[in-house]
Amino acid sequence: MRRSWIVRSITIAWLMALMLAASGVPAFAQAEAATVRIDGRSVFQVGPGTDDGDPTARARRVEERLSPLLGNPDALAPAAPRRTAAGWSVTVSGIPVVSVTPRDAEDAFTTEAALARQWASSLDTALQRARDRRLGWGGRFVAETRGSGEAAVSRLAESVSRIIPRVLAAAIVIALFWLLARGVRAALRLLFRRTVEDITVESLIKQFAFYAIITLGFFVAVDALGFNPTTVAAGLGLSGIVLGFALKDILSNFVSGLLLLTLRPFRIGDQIVVGDLEGSVEKIELRATRLRAYDGRVMLVPNAEVFTSRIVNNTADPVRRGAVDLWLGYDVDVSRALEIIRTATMNAPGVLDAPPPEVRIDALGQDDIRVAVTFWADSQRSDYKNTAAAVRASVLKDLIAAKIPLPDPGYRTVSLRDRVIEP
Repeated sequence: MRRSWIVRSITIAWLMALMLAASGVPAFAQAEAATVRIDGRSVFQVGPGTDDGDPTARARRVEERLSPLLGNPDALAPAAPRRTAAGWSVTVSGIPVVSVTPRDAEDAFTTEAALARQWASSLDTALQRARDRRLGWGGRFVAETRGSGEAAVSRLAESVSRIIPRVLAAAIVIALFWLLARGVRAALRLLFRRTVEDITVESLIKQFAFYAIITLGFFVAVDALGFNPTTVAAGLGLSGIVLGFALKDILSNFVSGLLLLTLRPFRIGDQIVVGDLEGSVEKIELRATRLRAYDGRVMLVPNAEVFTSRIVNNTADPVRRGAVDLWLGYDVDVSRALEIIRTATMNAPGVLDAPPPEVRIDALGQDDIRVAVTFWADSQRSDYKNTAAAVRASVLKDLIAAKIPLPDPGYRTVSLRDRVIEP
């Protein structure tokens, strides 16, 4: 179980990063420094530039300035620091390669001049090594091919080492807030068991509390991933229309679930009919309504379908009228038979005294009389069905005891009509 939580949390963290990237929010927050490489090997690190503030773009510009110089390794001069009107810089063969900013010196805990000398020394060593590789076996082609591969692997390793801890931190945050949400929901369940009698209201409050904590955990995890929560909220707002169309069905079910929990056309425990489905309401979630069929099967009906369908709530009222049909022959004393049926119905278990049962002749058939017996019983399906069965058994018992004959199923009236056969 613990392993599944970890895997689930990491998966959610990755999905969050992909979703935020797809929604137009910038990728992971910019790093404080980026590495300048020559042939895939680290030379030094630069901080944010003065123009765009992106250290990665600044490092790429330095590499692009060094690339033409490596095209002629014989003409390479040693790297050297140089003082300019704007500050310190490092030059190679008289060409400025990188400027040292006050931010670079501050991050390195040194002065601009000392950092310029340090970068020049590191750059000179890296250029000498690159020169030797290009003058060696395979020449420039092999050296640059090998260097490009090493640079790709190095950048990948650097990205992984920077991203993986953030994803793990976001996964831990998600797991903690998920556990917190479950704990709050369990505490509310214990609290409402003594204070709230309406289970539907309890479910509404518990789900709101659960998803509110999950939403808070989402933004905390966003910050752990390296995103700015304010920027994320703005990005998600701008992409809300696109996400709305893409997640139309999910949002429709979500809103319908909120309306069902607020308007409460039925409550948990009610027995309802939705379209061609019938069962007891077990849970009203924000995505689907869970019904338990009378044969024990579980049915999940989308909330949008429930909200827009005709709903028959069989247990909205505590009592329900039932009906039983029976047949009498034409040779019986109808008044006496109806009185016996009425008395038998009132004595049947589960039949309510008020309103009293009613017995009426419903139809005169060709061979028998159809009698309709109506009564009131508990609206729960089990009670209603049991009461109807008890009424049938009681009526049958009393009719047999009173020696009132029932229609003979073997007796049929056959009518023959003359047919004229044309010659």
